Amino acid sequence: MGPIIAMIVVVVLILILIIRNIHIVQQSKAYVIERMGAFSAVWEVGIHFKIPFIEKVAKKVSLKEQVLDYPPQPVITKDNVTMQIDTVVYFQITDPKLYTYGVEYPMVAMETLTATTLRNIIGDLELDQTLTSRDVINTKMRAILDEVTDPWGIKVNRVELKNILPPADIQSSMEKQMKAERDRRQAILQAEGTKHSAILVAEGEKESAILRADAEKQAAILRAQGEAEAILAVQKALADSVKILNEACPNDQVIKLKALEAMQKVADGKATKIIIPSEIQGLAGLATSIKEFAKD
Repeated sequence: MGPIIAMIVVVVLILILIIRNIHIVQQSKAYVIERMGAFSAVWEVGIHFKIPFIEKVAKKVSLKEQVLDYPPQPVITKDNVTMQIDTVVYFQITDPKLYTYGVEYPMVAMETLTATTLRNIIGDLELDQTLTSRDVINTKMRAILDEVTDPWGIKVNRVELKNILPPADIQSSMEKQMKAERDRRQAILQAEGTKHSAILVAEGEKESAILRADAEKQAAILRAQGEAEAILAVQKALADSVKILNEACPNDQVIKLKALEAMQKVADGKATKIIIPSEIQGLAGLATSIKEFAKD
């Protein structure tokens, strides 16, 4: 019974040893393997078996892009102005072997290199250039850092100056200038708004005057047309009445009566002078003339 238990224990220990030396490398990772203390291989994605007591995993490396956000660093410009600049570096490990054996404490080396490079670049620029040339500084720093870190198996993808803080007195002056510039732009916008509003009001008054003129013109045309139609109607009625009178062959008495009615209408008008024939024969003669005119 004793040898069987010992054999089972040995088998279990062997299984545990085998299981503990099976490694699964996940996506975006790499394992650096050493054999007898020397570099042996780089394991990529998949299942791998490590030889017990001979091989070991020296380093597990992430191949994803990583970010280093450094605290503000004091730097001095060419015109002796001290400012605080904080930097962000985006990098990626491209060679796990070089990253493992290229430099001791790679992240510390990256931070020191970034601070040194930033001081060197800013030291060649004046304050105004530093504030207005952020993209140029970023490009220069990325190129220098990428070249230096290449032997470490690191590729610097991007460098950003997150914040630039000049001295308090300069910052206060800049804030005043910025406020004055904002006030100036606001005044310009208000003036443009007032101008635009005045233009709209003038255009509205112009269109209103045009519409009023058109309305008055149309009203005058309609009044003229109405008066013309009224005159035509009166003339037509007069012609019709004369025609009817003529067709009826009126005698002298009727003609005289119509003449008298006409004289009455004349008297009702606005004329200041009315000439009345002195003799009834003259009135009859006037009526006869009207009759002959109607015949013609």
